[in-house]
Amino acid sequence: MNTQPDIKSFSKGLYIDGAWRPGSAGGTIDVVDPSTEAVLTSVADATVDDARAAVDAAANAAHGWRTTAPRKRSEILRRCFELMTERAEMLATLISMENGKALRDARGEVAYAAEFFRWNAEEAVRITGEFGTAPAGTNRIIVDYEPIGICLLITPWNFPAAMATRKIAPALAAGCTVILKPASETPLTAYALAALYAEAGVPPGVVNVLTTTNPGGLTEEILGDQRVRKLSFTGSTGVGRTLLAEASKTVISCSMELGGNAPFIVFDDADLNAALDGAMVAKMRNAGEACTAANRIYVQSGLYDAFVDGLAARMSALKVGAGADPETECGPMITQKAVDKIEGLVRDALDNGARLVCGGTPEKNRGFFYPPTVLAEVPTAIEMTHEEIFGPVAPVTKFETEDEVVGLANNTEYGLAAYIYTKDISKGLRVSSAVEAGMIGLNRGLVSDPAAPFGGYKQSGLGREGGQHHGIAEFMEAKYIASSL
Repeated sequence: MNTQPDIKSFSKGLYIDGAWRPGSAGGTIDVVDPSTEAVLTSVADATVDDARAAVDAAANAAHGWRTTAPRKRSEILRRCFELMTERAEMLATLISMENGKALRDARGEVAYAAEFFRWNAEEAVRITGEFGTAPAGTNRIIVDYEPIGICLLITPWNFPAAMATRKIAPALAAGCTVILKPASETPLTAYALAALYAEAGVPPGVVNVLTTTNPGGLTEEILGDQRVRKLSFTGSTGVGRTLLAEASKTVISCSMELGGNAPFIVFDDADLNAALDGAMVAKMRNAGEACTAANRIYVQSGLYDAFVDGLAARMSALKVGAGADPETECGPMITQKAVDKIEGLVRDALDNGARLVCGGTPEKNRGFFYPPTVLAEVPTAIEMTHEEIFGPVAPVTKFETEDEVVGLANNTEYGLAAYIYTKDISKGLRVSSAVEAGMIGLNRGLVSDPAAPFGGYKQSGLGREGGQHHGIAEFMEAKYIASSL
């Protein structure tokens, strides 16, 4: 099987009602390879007229899909999983080309993304209601769960396959039709998957894909349509606040997976090598461009020096290069703007007393590269500790006591993920309870799993994706029927 993606076949137009069509205004969006800054291809640029057409298509397909037997929906989702698995290498290469991430990370993403179809194929046939007698004995209580309706799904550039399937799979399992708006930086994966869904048997209009340079206008148009009843967004907290305000105008159900500022806590009694292994995963998966990335590393004083030395040795040894190169361990950032932001955060940290241990100086070559960097003696009240780095920079801060580090960990508006390393399971569970985060990696540097609920506290979002019932419940409404005895 040819594992090289046919890029032109994934840029044939917008995907609406099961067909490829140009944007109504004829505009296009360039897709740039972050490794070389070369234009890979161009995709269609949707207008509000295209958005209306997508809503119409989703509305026309809604009744047929929601009344499709759960077993049939399950079989289609299972086929999506099988096709993604069969074409995993092609999809991974495509992701590496348009996103820049290391091929090994892209392969991991495809496997993770496909798993949402397998998991939700199994959940589709397990949507059950409730039946009971009212406490007063006057009537029966019947609770049915129905598809919520047309869903607008907005996904980011950092995981172009996984962020889409984590929303599409449960929505389709629940019986909803969807409109996906992927990030304009990485649209090719979304279009490649749209073709795959059709091949798997997803009917026309059930999944529609729009790319645009006018996300605000399209979103306003779609959310203003009374037929649309769900918004699921993954992205920054700032954009999430804006979308929540827009959705409030028509009281649309919202699921928000927003920013993170994950603490990575290492106690003196931790296994040093295990903690270093975990830090490399939590910090460097996708070159740090992940909302769950370790953003603030706190190490207790007794292990601090050894940890900093060990982390610097591992970070310095990483091979930086083009994402699609099989030898690459750290690919480029998504844009030059992202590199500039990282440079600014590092400069601010150094100006405020942090010590540069390795990295810190990007080479001025083609591509949006930033070297793996370790900072030590990082102050706790600088810009870097209060916003996402979204890059391969590991700031390490020393702490003395458990209470101190819990206070530092919770000193943020975010609460998505956190990581804790200790051999004392009692301490680990105690600190896990005290840290304000929706997901905890206890002696693990990776928390994401389709079988577990993904989401955060505070301004890291609303709702959950994945899990035994959490993910699919986000796309359903509970209907209560009071029936006489």
